[in-house]
Amino acid sequence: MAVETLPEIPAMGPLLVRAAVTARGRHGDDVPERTLRVEDATVDRARLAAYQRITGHDVADTLPQAYPWVLASPLQTALMVRPDFPLALPGLVHLENRVTTHRLLDAADPLTLEASAGPLRAHRRGRTVGVRLTAHVAGDLVWESDSVYLGRGRGDEDTVRTGGPPDAPEGPARAVWRLPENLGRRYAAVSGDVNPIHLHPLTARALGFRRHIAHGMWTYARVLSALGRGSLGPSTSRVWFTRPVELPSTVELVARTGSDGSVAAVRPAGDRSRTSAVVVLEG
Repeated sequence: MAVETLPEIPAMGPLLVRAAVTARGRHGDDVPERTLRVEDATVDRARLAAYQRITGHDVADTLPQAYPWVLASPLQTALMVRPDFPLALPGLVHLENRVTTHRLLDAADPLTLEASAGPLRAHRRGRTVGVRLTAHVAGDLVWESDSVYLGRGRGDEDTVRTGGPPDAPEGPARAVWRLPENLGRRYAAVSGDVNPIHLHPLTARALGFRRHIAHGMWTYARVLSALGRGSLGPSTSRVWFTRPVELPSTVELVARTGSDGSVAAVRPAGDRSRTSAVVVLEG
């Protein structure tokens, strides 16, 4: 696989503008075998602290499990806006993530970040693509993430569904979170993800949503913080995004913890029939 080293992590805003401009005309069945890399990426401690506050983590030099995804996500965006990438970035649906932290990560660690994408796969609602992000320190793999994105379109109803989320836990809520109207804008300022579907009702409606919605990776990180310091690593977690979390709204966290880990779900307050995300944390 060809490896292209970039001089620095690209800014997300210009990449999203480019994605909107080049969305039409995407075609093909092949995902380029290409890896984008940035070496010696550093953590901005002020930005890290703001992320920790908005996701409920303790402010410290230890990186939350989902934070390297924030650092590396511009690389995956840069990969997807290349003209030979077959799926248009606008409209892609983030279905799930699996993240492993192999050891505790410190803000002082200089990270080598990489992004690559796998082959297209059939889905009943279109096609999916997997994106792999990794972080190395001094040549050692310390963190890895595998995401699945859906490009909506003509699907294959005969596709076998595999690997779905476990059932949400039963019982009363462990926590109730009141999500303000500006949560998407606040998280965007911290994460760099300025996708319009998260920022304002008008920009979200222009892209087919009733209202603007919370970032899925905010929901994921907020659940991990509620499950405790075990998520900091070494550990593996997995999230399935099942329904958008509209803003503003009130949601509940339900969780079940056993000897083999935890299962948690976010659902609209007072509605046990629907879930917005399911998270599994393994020690």
